[in-house]
Amino acid sequence: MKNLKPETLNKKIMATNKQLLGKGIKYLTGALPLMFMGPSLIYNAFQNQGNNWHYLVLGIGIVACISSMVLIFLGLKIIMKGIFND
Repeated sequence: MKNLKPETLNKKIMATNKQLLGKGIKYLTGALPLMFMGPSLIYNAFQNQGNNWHYLVLGIGIVACISSMVLIFLGLKIIMKGIFND
């Protein structure tokens, strides 16, 4: 434990980037409602197959699920950048 000067200790500590962390949490917050709406819309579309709007509701549900997965991926990627300072 030779070089325990305060200058050398501060260089080893990694600080998180709070702006990137907040941005990533916003992405995850946006994905949260889509995670519930997408499967609900898909279920509703399959229950109402006799309706003319079946394919439209199914398409909207699939788009909601895919956009939820994309937002989760981007949010976690941004959070990792904020934590590890990449």
